[in-house]
Amino acid sequence: MTRATESGAVVGATGEPGAGAGTPPPTTQPERLIAWQLIGQARACQVMGSPLYTHLLTTAAQDVLAGGPTAELLVPWVRPGRGDAAALRLMAAVHRLVLTRAAPRLALHYPTVGGTVDLATVAAPFLATIAEQRQQLATDLQRPCQTNEPGRAAGLLLGLLEASAVTGLPLSLREVGAAAGLNLRMDAYRYELPEGHVIGEPDGELVLQGRWRGPVPHAATRLRVVDRRGGDRTPIDPTTSEGRLSLSASVWGDQLDRFQRLGAAIRIASRIPAQIDRAEADVWVREHARPVRGRCTLLYHSIVEEYLSTDELDRFHTAVETVATQATDDAPFAWVRMEPSSELRHHTVSIRLWPQGPELRHLARTGAHGDAVIPLGNGPRDAGPAAGNGGSAR
Repeated sequence: MTRATESGAVVGATGEPGAGAGTPPPTTQPERLIAWQLIGQARACQVMGSPLYTHLLTTAAQDVLAGGPTAELLVPWVRPGRGDAAALRLMAAVHRLVLTRAAPRLALHYPTVGGTVDLATVAAPFLATIAEQRQQLATDLQRPCQTNEPGRAAGLLLGLLEASAVTGLPLSLREVGAAAGLNLRMDAYRYELPEGHVIGEPDGELVLQGRWRGPVPHAATRLRVVDRRGGDRTPIDPTTSEGRLSLSASVWGDQLDRFQRLGAAIRIASRIPAQIDRAEADVWVREHARPVRGRCTLLYHSIVEEYLSTDELDRFHTAVETVATQATDDAPFAWVRMEPSSELRHHTVSIRLWPQGPELRHLARTGAHGDAVIPLGNGPRDAGPAAGNGGSAR
């Protein structure tokens, strides 16, 4: 069986060679497939600094293979491949119980509610919560995987600065997969860049600092946002208690800095309005992302493409290319992406800018939550999108 060390490292195997990596088992072997999905996410959580979720996902994988309560919960949910983010849906559903005080014994191990992680003892209350709350968890598994991570603004910022500097125009922000639209307000964050540059809102409540591994191009450029709008299949209203709970539950329970950053972003959203439309990505782009004279229309997204089917992704890309052809010198169009570029959850921030530079340029490498941003300066040019695969970062 796989086990997690006290440092959170995944060792051993789930009983199935290559669990969590390589080709997933078929849906005709649901226990093996679910264990594969859980271990894959455990490895991603280990890379991204969550010992608690590394351990709990590994525990869940063991329990599935043993025919325990996690198998009873997840086998009816089985989906091919990554399982429509089944592992993250499970952890968000459990975290929701913790946040609403419906799992008091487990809450003792969650820093987001004042607990202290103890990997030696957390497995028992975790499995007991799954067994006792299986009906509620089955309902909450239906909720989509939506993490509105404000830290990603540290990487996306390079795209906004590039578009602003090249066009000299104010920005019309258009975000695909916007969820609650927190990063539609990213110009209201305070960015403390290397070499003493501070941009964004000088007195911004949400401060991003120490996240860049090198000078940020165009750091002296002033961000000017004239309007903002987003699209999502299932928008979240961050001004409601349910919206705040949904967003909070998706943050990993031992990453208190992310949890606090989310709270600041939600407070900013309460004072800066942004419309989020319920729509499919391609339809929304054609309706709401057309270039407008006197501004640069900047379409962007972060860790969205892996949640689209091949057909949906093709339609989305076609819609963007179609809208981009309408760009002119006084109505430019920018497409900024932060998407996975390796199975180790490295991400690339890239830009295409019409009509000035429609070829793909890579601006930065970054972690999934906007940490360790490595600016690439005049990055490589390419004709197509950055590659992306691997376990989920949400």
